[in-house]
Amino acid sequence: MTGYKDYGFYNAKPTHNFGYQLAPLLRMLDKSANQCILDLGCGNGYLVNYLISQGFDAYGTDASKNGIALANKTNPGRFFVQDLSSGRLPEALQALAFDTIISTEVIEHLYDPEGFIDFCRNVLRPGGQIIVTTPYHGYLKNLALSLFDKWDNHMNPLWLGGHIKLWSKRTLCRLLTEKGFSLNSFTGCGRIPYFWMSMIIKAKLIK
Repeated sequence: MTGYKDYGFYNAKPTHNFGYQLAPLLRMLDKSANQCILDLGCGNGYLVNYLISQGFDAYGTDASKNGIALANKTNPGRFFVQDLSSGRLPEALQALAFDTIISTEVIEHLYDPEGFIDFCRNVLRPGGQIIVTTPYHGYLKNLALSLFDKWDNHMNPLWLGGHIKLWSKRTLCRLLTEKGFSLNSFTGCGRIPYFWMSMIIKAKLIK
């Protein structure tokens, strides 16, 4: 059985998703409310390093040792290797009071997304916020994929480490609501409305 498949980071440049996600994601952040940020699944650390350059207090964890090594070249001590299935933050981060968790293009790769959101609940301080991005799926986009016979490309079963879950706004919001979060904002990004490449959901922990 194959274990964890490293994404394969070769540099600290932004991955393609940040070309259309970065601007709307930044609009959801406020230094007065988002004072201590954790990027779960930070990859090569591009987002965290960018946030630090903009004056945010940010940290990142990822299962990729190569990605973390690249990230730490820019801001040493801000990045740590972590297996999300462990259920615990790296020891160096356990004393921090995170009010914000960001997770970009991670939840669609997880066998246990409920466990992931439970982990976020345990990490966040009361009233904390979570910002999640994932590929968008909705009626019109799904219909277009079917009409043009693109599902094999879109959900390639031969992609080792590829997408496991398909999320719509409704299903992701339902998961967050069931775990005690209240939806703050939603935006689609990339392409035209309802054919978006990704969606970004921001929610607040209320219970």
